This record gives sequence, structure tokens and C-alpha cells, in this order.
Amino acid sequence: MILSCSNICKAFGGDEILKNVSFHIEEHEKTAIVGINGAGKSTLLKIIVGELPADSGEVVVSKGKTLGYLAQNQDLQSHRTIYEEMLEAKRPVIEMEQTLRQLESDMNTASGQELEDKMASYSRLSHQFELINGYAWQSEIVGVLKGLGFSEEDFEKQISTLSGGQKTRVSLGKLLLTNPDIILLDEPTNHLDMSSIAWLETYLLNYKGSVIIVAHDRYFLDKIVSKVVELDGGKSTVYLGNYSAYSEKRAQMRAIQMKAYLNQQQEIRHQEEVIEKLRSFNREKSIKRAESREKMLNKIEVLEKPREINDAMDIRLKPNVISGNDVLTVHELGKSFGPLHLFSHVDFEIKRGERVAIIGDNGTGKTTILKIINGLVEPDAGELILGSKVHIGYYDQDHQILHGEKTLFEEISDAYPGMSNTQIRNTLAAFLFTGDDAFKRISDLSGGERGRVSLAKLMLSEANFLILDEPTNHLDITSKEILENALCHYEGTVLYVSHDRYFINKTATRILDLKNGRLVNYIGNYDYYLEKYDDMMTAVFGSSVNTGAAENRAGASSAADSSRQAGRAGTPSGAGASSAASQSPVSPSSSGTKEDWKAQKEEQARKRKLQNDLKKVEDEIHRLETRDSEIDELLCQEDVFTDVKKLMELNTEKEALAKTLEELYEKWEELAQ
Repeated sequence: MILSCSNICKAFGGDEILKNVSFHIEEHEKTAIVGINGAGKSTLLKIIVGELPADSGEVVVSKGKTLGYLAQNQDLQSHRTIYEEMLEAKRPVIEMEQTLRQLESDMNTASGQELEDKMASYSRLSHQFELINGYAWQSEIVGVLKGLGFSEEDFEKQISTLSGGQKTRVSLGKLLLTNPDIILLDEPTNHLDMSSIAWLETYLLNYKGSVIIVAHDRYFLDKIVSKVVELDGGKSTVYLGNYSAYSEKRAQMRAIQMKAYLNQQQEIRHQEEVIEKLRSFNREKSIKRAESREKMLNKIEVLEKPREINDAMDIRLKPNVISGNDVLTVHELGKSFGPLHLFSHVDFEIKRGERVAIIGDNGTGKTTILKIINGLVEPDAGELILGSKVHIGYYDQDHQILHGEKTLFEEISDAYPGMSNTQIRNTLAAFLFTGDDAFKRISDLSGGERGRVSLAKLMLSEANFLILDEPTNHLDITSKEILENALCHYEGTVLYVSHDRYFINKTATRILDLKNGRLVNYIGNYDYYLEKYDDMMTAVFGSSVNTGAAENRAGASSAADSSRQAGRAGTPSGAGASSAASQSPVSPSSSGTKEDWKAQKEEQARKRKLQNDLKKVEDEIHRLETRDSEIDELLCQEDVFTDVKKLMELNTEKEALAKTLEELYEKWEELAQ
């Protein structure tokens, strides 16, 4: 065991985020921490590395082991270039190499004992240098930078000129080059393209140390991790296996918990009915039985209803009007920014009902294409033709369509002045903004919160052509699944840019790969893209182009298997269609089905008999109780209580009734149970 967290608790104000969170990490183990936004994942990482104090509990790191931490948002301040910043990560290795060179120089002039001492120092230091792979530090820096998507031309760029995403990649590179014993990564894939994610997957898989990852990329987690720590309601649960295994086990566990909860609720209702019925018999013994049952019922530890977090966010996308069949036609589109040429002679069409994903490396122009379609950027060449009755709804990854100075309430009410206060409140609540959240400023929101506001506006737009730029960025896995479901049931047309391979596989009916300034068309989802990539590259460019797709294919296979049910439903022209639809259903005449049917019929017959027996007992109880009441009335009549013979007959009958009723009450309880 290299790291242990025991009973970690943390609260902010009255909000208890972590409640006795406990788990441990073994050497070389790769672990994911998952949970919805706000579950405390980033807080837990900060507690582990000592950036935040826990209210109680203990974090223990094995003696001599080092920690390396990449926070979700990086604001790297440096006057250095990218390459110089990487050199800082290798400073101890470089200094060790300089010491070796100095020893080599000194040994040329030394003699006697001095020479022996220097040779001994050189031998010891040289051995350490080899152990840390010191001779390869330069190639290691270049490999990491290129793996994270930096070209050699980028190496000399000043850190101060980089975007936030580029700074995060530089920080990630520095962290990887320091080779700590335990790496903690908070959303490392947010600013990486598919090639870089594939490279990072391979790097972490081969990493000799332990890795703890907070990420919402399900393909990424499926390939890397062998343990999942789930944070839910402040509590932690540990699952062995990758993300798909966790998802399956969690669903099974939740089904078991829900079944136990429903069974207990049914039993509680049943016992309450029995108690009420026993009281209604209004006999001393039946009342005592009712009281005894009531005491037992009060001692039951009532199970908490399992939360269904998939109901938390409510996205319903419905177009106001149906567009024409031809939604968008793009012809000979081209765009450059100064000397930077992005693409030219780009042609494609989008038909009604398609869900088209544009993929490609960072900087190839994917977002630019979306902005050109939205009229936010002018093309250098080409034309775009929108079809009949096409109404665009746009989701911007930087959320520039939001107004930072406005509150959430104002953002919605100004965009849709016809909505009532209640309607606005209900819309915000559907996207998890409740109470005073409505009066938060847009500028004060996190990336995930801004994403939810943008999705809320998109839902209200009633557009029939959705254009989405990285819609899953900053969304937790549950919210991604809700969005996936909404898009798959959307009756309009969708064009989007995404690096989320799992999301693409679930939602895309067609993929456009922006490669070398051209779009390559794949009529299917991400699985289909992986399958046909090499053939298409050869057909279009004459030889395979390395984009990390081969690595993705190897790593994605297990994740792809887990999401095959997404298939290629709705694929145009039937390309890549799932074979599941063609499988023959099980014959109802099979022996297993017959046995099930017979058992079901027998169970139904048994229940009907029990109900009939219970009804007969209740009727008999009612008849005898009525007769008992009649006897009580007779015993009060003068002509009866003065007639000894009649009096004795009635008392004998009453005693027999009491005995029979006692037996019937017991029988009723048996049957009711």
C-alpha cells in the first residue's frame, strides 16, 4: 500500500462534502475517483496533496514516496519558453549530468587517492543517472511535448502568450517529466485532442508509479484504471475494475438496494394494514397483538431510498418546426488566419435527422467551421446554403453567447421575455439551479455551471438544427448521459465538435474527420470510424496518416464493447448498421419459456387461493362477531337474564364463539402474513 485515506471528512459551512471517505492505493495501481459535479472529487485530491486540511480523518503516504498534482485549472506564470519550462522539470537530472561531466574532466588531471575517490563518486553517480534514465532526458522532453500536441515550432513560444488550455498542457508535461511515485490528475483530458489523449493513455498505462485520476472521459477511464472510488452523497464506495465494470456493478448494486427498499416499504405497509385490521376486531387479545406488532414495526431500521441521479438534470430538446430535408450545404469552403492555413475546398451536406460529429486535432479548424456556419467568422472562400425553415441553436464551448454581467434569471428572461417568473425558475431548476442560484452572476459561475446555463438556453430555443462546440466539456458523467439521451431522441438535426469518444460513439450517425485541411466522411459512429480509419486514409491520402487512431483503436476496444448497445442506430444509408436488429427473437415455444410460464401460472393460482381463503376467514370473523354482539344485546333483555336455561345456553354459545374467533384471528394473521 502506497497511500491510505481513512475517514476523511470535510464541510464548507453547513454543507458536508465528504463523510468518512476511506480507500487505499497500491503501488503501480491506476485509480479513478468519480461522482457528479459537486461530489467533492477535487476537494479530496487537494486534501491528499495537503492543499486543503481535512476536518477529520487521516491521509498516510508511504515513507519516501513523492506526490505530483495537476489541478483542473492552471495559471502558469513564467517568463520562459515552453521548452525552457520543461527543462526546469529535469533540472535535477541536468545538474547530475553536469556533475558527471565535471568529474570526467577532473579525473583527467587527478591521480592517486584523489583519482580513486573521484572514480568511486563517478561510478556511484553514473549508476544513479542510469537508474533515472538520465541519458534520455532530452528525448523524453521532446516526446512528452509532442505527445501533448506541441509541434517543434511551438517549443520556443513564451508561456505568457499561451492560452489557458495550452498552459494546462505545459503543466501536465512538467508533472509527467518529474516522475513522482503518485500522480494525481484532475480532469487531464479537458484540453487535449484525441491524439494527445491516446498518447496520454499509453503513457499512464506504462507509468511505473501509481495514478489517481478525476476524469469524465469514459473511454479514457476504461483503458487506464483498475479501481474506481465513487463519491456519492459524501460517502465513498470502492469498485474493482475499469469504468464499464464499475458502471455495471453500480447498476446491479443500485437494483439490489432499490429492491430491498421496495420490499421493506411493502412489508411496512402490509404490517400497518394488519395492525389496523387487528384493532378493528376490537378484542382485547387482537388489540394486544396489534400493539405487539406496532412495537416491532417501530424497531425496524428503515432503509433510505436509493437516489436516482439520472433524474437530476432534465434536458428536453424539441424543435418548434420541422426543417426541410436539406439542412445545410457547404461548397468549396476555405479559411486561413494570416500565414496559418486551416482548410480549403471543403464540401459537405447535412440532411434532416442526422447527428454529425466533426473530429480532428487541436488547431485544425473544427470550431472555425462551426463559427462560419453561425456567421461569427467570415470564410475566405466558398458558400453555405441553409435549407428551408432551418432554425439554428448554437452552443459555444467558451460560452461567449452568455453575458457575464447578468444573473442567471436575467440571462433567461432577457432572451425569452415571454416567459413567466415561474417558468424561468422551473427551467433553471431543471438544470440544477435552485433557490438563490437564480441570482448568481454568470461571471461567477464555474465552467460546468456555465455549460448548464447554455444548455438551458438551447433547450428553450426550440431550434431544429443544433450546432454544438464541445458540449460535454465540464459536464460530469451523469450529465453527459442525460445529454446523450436527449440528443438521441431529438427530432431535429445536430452538428457538433467533440473530443469525447464515448459521447461520439453514443450519439453520432456520421463522422467528419478534419485531416490535412480536408474532411474525410465516415458513415457511422466512433466504433465504425476506428474500424475504417486505415482504409479511408489510404483511399483519400494514398497512405495512412498517424493521428493516434491506431492507438485509440487498441485502447478503445474494451470501452467500445461496453457501449456497443449504442450501435450505429440511425446510420444513413444503413452503413455500419447494428446487427442486433437482425437477430431472431427467442421462440416462445422453447422449453425454458414453457417452464417459466407454468411456474408463473402456479404462483398466480397460489395467490388467488390465499386471497380466497383470507376472504372466507374475514367473512366468518364478521359473521361470528355479529352473532357475539347479538348475544350481548340478548343478555341485557329481562326475559333472557331471568331465564336460567336460556342464559346458560347463550353463555355457552358466547364462550364457543370466543374460542372460535381466537382461532380465526390466528388463522387470519397467518394468511395475511
